Amino acid sequence: MKSTTPTPPSTLLRARQVGRTYAGRAVLRGVSFDLKAGERLALVGPSGSGKTTLLNCLGGVDRPDSGSIELNGVALETLNGDQLAEVRRRRLGTIFQFFHLLPTLTAAENVELPLQLNGVNSTERVRRVQQLLDRVQVSHRADAWPAQLSGGEMQRVAIARALAHQPELLLADEPTGNLDSKNGANILRLLRELSNETGTALVLVTHSPEAAAICHRELELRDGEVVGERLLSAS
Repeated sequence: MKSTTPTPPSTLLRARQVGRTYAGRAVLRGVSFDLKAGERLALVGPSGSGKTTLLNCLGGVDRPDSGSIELNGVALETLNGDQLAEVRRRRLGTIFQFFHLLPTLTAAENVELPLQLNGVNSTERVRRVQQLLDRVQVSHRADAWPAQLSGGEMQRVAIARALAHQPELLLADEPTGNLDSKNGANILRLLRELSNETGTALVLVTHSPEAAAICHRELELRDGEVVGERLLSAS
């Protein structure tokens, strides 16, 4: 008889002794952690503690000076620029505090862009864009330009864009930092729900305890080092 015990999630991301120096100052000092598939991790700590630098290293935007970052067994430091761009385009999604929607594209076109870059056929692009805009509740704004959207609507479109190509890992840098408390709470609820629905792992940089609370674990950074870790009760 086949066992019904669920298979534990595999390790998606592994950081080992990651170090990064800018202008002679150590911004990251030997940061190590693992992230399982589908897990949500909050990076917290004071400004200047290295949170965003670490996120940039995880996303292949910055290269660590030392240590290793592996995404599903692939060491990012061994990849050249084109290979890193391919990883970002196909396997990672990113959400920013200031949305970073392209102003010359409509909401729907912004969501469609990563699908075009990945060569997804037009029928599938239309299906996925409509499905995601419906899910983030902005389908009625599909033809609006970013300048015509509210902050909350722009972040919903940005989330849909980040998930359009079905990434394994979502990186979010203060995604509610430019929103009021009501819109921020709605975005956090949406992120938690979509992560659960899609099985996408999330690394979230935040100063907000409310944002950290949607995660399963929290790493605290100070002066570029991990100084604390705790389990959270997110579901």
